[in-house]
Order: sequence, then structure tokens, then C-alpha cells
Amino acid sequence: MPDAAPPAHSPAGGWLGHDAVLVPVKAFGQAKLRLAPAMAPPQRAALAQSMAAQVVRSAAGLPVAVVCDDPDVAAWARSLGALVIWEPGRGLNGAVQEGVARLGAAGAGLVVVAAGDLPLATDLRWVTRFPGVTIVPDRRHDGTNVISVPPDAGFTFSYGPGSFARHLDEAQRLGLPIRVVHSSPLAWDVDVPDDLVALTP
Repeated sequence: MPDAAPPAHSPAGGWLGHDAVLVPVKAFGQAKLRLAPAMAPPQRAALAQSMAAQVVRSAAGLPVAVVCDDPDVAAWARSLGALVIWEPGRGLNGAVQEGVARLGAAGAGLVVVAAGDLPLATDLRWVTRFPGVTIVPDRRHDGTNVISVPPDAGFTFSYGPGSFARHLDEAQRLGLPIRVVHSSPLAWDVDVPDDLVALTP
């Protein structure tokens, strides 16, 4: 179940304000399996947790929630002061759909959904400075690393290969204002060994 109360650092009653951040995070031990040729399981788990923490911190003062179905991830999220939205067995699209709806019900007028594997994320606040849908695709222009949506717009999420095009089509179908940002550190995610170059000092 989701947390019954907002994190201690957040104001009570309509605590979300207008903008909020949602970060879907899977069990760290099951994350980044495609990195297996380059990293052992403990290394992959540590990397997944480190990147997710970076993304949570990049909320930079905005209310942030982690949607998950793993008890260790839930405990980790609470340790960072994030709200936990517990959505077991729903898959990524179902978990994000429900997470956005719950944040909307809690008072958010815009939700930024940020993938948990963005090692160069620093500040997500700029994404909220557009009254509609902002999409940051991955650098291959295939997946969706960051997307902001009004929770009441009826937006249907469709993650997976080719999600950038599908999300763009969905925003157009709904007649929402659209901003696509290609040149951003948020375009770099980590899925395969070649992506690890982003972590090299």
C-alpha cells in the first residue's frame, strides 16, 4: 500500500503542490540484466541503486514518489524521504499509470515521470516549466527517459521499445501542448555495457 502520510519534510494537507516527480524503480537485484557481460550481479545492483538515488535527488525539492513492488526498494525510498506507491504485479506501464493517478489525486497538477537509470540527472525542476507534455527521449530517440503529464489529461503510458513515438502520438491525440527536448543530460540512460561510458570520469 502507498504511504498513508506525506514525508516529514513535506507540508501537510495538499502537500504535493502543483508539481511532483514519480520514479519507477524495480528490485535492484533484478535490474540491469543486460549489463551482465560487463558487471557482476552485486555491481549491477549497486549501480541501479546509485542511479535511482541520483534521480530521486534530482527532484531538487519537488515532492517525489517512488512506485515499486519490492520491500527493499520501498525501505530505501523512505530513507531518502520519498513517498512510496506500492503497486505489485502491474508492470511498468500499469505502475506508472497508477502512480500518476495517485499523485494527481493527492493534489499534483503536473507529474514528471523520470526513469530510475539516468546517471547524469541533476535537476528535474526545469521540466515543470511548461504547461503540457514535455518528453525527453533517450539519445537513440527510441525510449522515453523523462515525460511530464497533467494527471487529469487521460494520458495512457506505453513504455517499451519505441515508446517515444507512441508517447508523442498520445500527446497529439489528446491535443496537449508538446515540448520535445533532445539535447539534455537526461537523454543518457544505462541499459547496455556501451552506455557505461557516461559513468567514466
